[in-house]
Amino acid sequence: MQIAGIALITTFLVLVIKEQKPTFAFLLVLFTGTGIFLFLVDQIQKIIMLIENLAANANVNMMYVKTILKIIGIAYIAEFAAHISKDAGLGSMAAKVELAGKILILALAVPILTALVETIIAMMPVR
Repeated sequence: MQIAGIALITTFLVLVIKEQKPTFAFLLVLFTGTGIFLFLVDQIQKIIMLIENLAANANVNMMYVKTILKIIGIAYIAEFAAHISKDAGLGSMAAKVELAGKILILALAVPILTALVETIIAMMPVR
C-alpha cells in the first residue's frame, strides 16, 4: 500500500509539474523509482536467502542457483533501466539496454544449458 501510495502521489505531482518543469518531473520519477527499489532491497535479500536455503536442503548445486539468481537480477535491472530510458524519451537507448540484458542472460545460461544437454545425453541408451 505504501508503494502504491507513493507511486500515485508521484504520478499526480509529475502530471502537474511536467508542463512547466519537465526536467524536474523526470528527476522526481527517477528518484521515486530508485527509492521504491531501495525500499524493496530487504525483501529481495530475504527472498534470495530463502531460495538458497531451499536449494541447499534439496542438494541442488549452488552454482546453478547463483547463476539463476544472477539471471533474474540482470532481467530486473535491465527492465528498470529500460523503463527509466523510456521515461526520459530515449526509446532507442531502452532497446539497447534490453538487448544487452538478453545477451548477458544468454551468456550466463550457457553453462546450465550445457549441463542439461549432457544430462540428457547421459540418460540416452548406448547403441
